[in-house]
Amino acid sequence: MSHSLAVEQTPQPNDKREIFGWGMYDWANSAFSTTVGTVFLGPYLASLARDAAKLEFLAKNGFEWTESIAAQYNLTASLGGLQIAPDSFLPYCVSISVGLQVLFLPMLGAIADYSQMRKRMMQIFATLGALATIGLFVVTGNLWWLGGLLYIIANLAFGAAMVFYNSYLPDIASEDKRDSVSSYGWAMGYLGGGL
Repeated sequence: MSHSLAVEQTPQPNDKREIFGWGMYDWANSAFSTTVGTVFLGPYLASLARDAAKLEFLAKNGFEWTESIAAQYNLTASLGGLQIAPDSFLPYCVSISVGLQVLFLPMLGAIADYSQMRKRMMQIFATLGALATIGLFVVTGNLWWLGGLLYIIANLAFGAAMVFYNSYLPDIASEDKRDSVSSYGWAMGYLGGGL
């Protein structure tokens, strides 16, 4: 029995349905970067890490953290032996995810350029990113570290899906239409991020 990966057919250039779907993908994924990554997740993870740090402070020092003693102590949360300032936790996670993107996305770019699995790979990474983002729902209390891990996975998957999304443009638009189709996708993403 032989197994082979299904090869997708290249769409016809300038197919309005393909272009609409491509633009709507940009509309939908922009909510991740604007809403999750920028607005809500940072303050939420920082507050969870701050609460965990306050509990660690209480356990270590025997008295509760108050704002009046905040100037005397640096509040940090412990993660695997590292002391992390709560407000620095998400920026560390962003840095780790971007470092991983630097390692992996060039390889995925080659796969996107030379394989016939662009759409399938985009679907796989978009689904992985969506599942990791949905998983943030369970991040409460002492699971603040899980929020960071899920964000790293989601952001890495987001970047990977974008590699395949961008590589799809030459397949759906003829050379004379690429600028307008690309602008359409960008505009849809801008609208989606704003909503």
